[in-house]
Amino acid sequence: MTPKYQAPMTAVTPVIVNPPHLHDPTPNGYSTAVIAPSAGRLAFISGQGGQDRTGALSPDFATQVGEAYANLAAVVAALGARPDKVVKLTVYVVDHDMSKLGILTETVTRMFGDRLPAQTLVPVPKLAIDPMLFEVEAVVLMD
Repeated sequence: MTPKYQAPMTAVTPVIVNPPHLHDPTPNGYSTAVIAPSAGRLAFISGQGGQDRTGALSPDFATQVGEAYANLAAVVAALGARPDKVVKLTVYVVDHDMSKLGILTETVTRMFGDRLPAQTLVPVPKLAIDPMLFEVEAVVLMD
């Protein structure tokens, strides 16, 4: 699939900042801050839920998280970007508890490796569609 919007190719790289005098957030799947160079443009990706290609939602949290990040990766690719250009994530988790944090951390680390974006987790009582358990939105630095 050809991206609908193709950015000019330049060397624009986000800079990850994890101050050494603060707690290391990387074991939890995020970075403290990410600097987006002024030479780049930002794309804002709407919340991606865990729907599969048919629009179906599994009742399983881990399955929804996996689908949501696959959907996010597809949008990032459609923009002509790569996961290492994602500078900020906001995730919404229905009935969050610590067991869900491990699933999130594993999924984020698998997608982003050691280039973890800044991230905020927001526990919520429900999302737009009743069976949704998870949603992720992103800010992407475009070259």
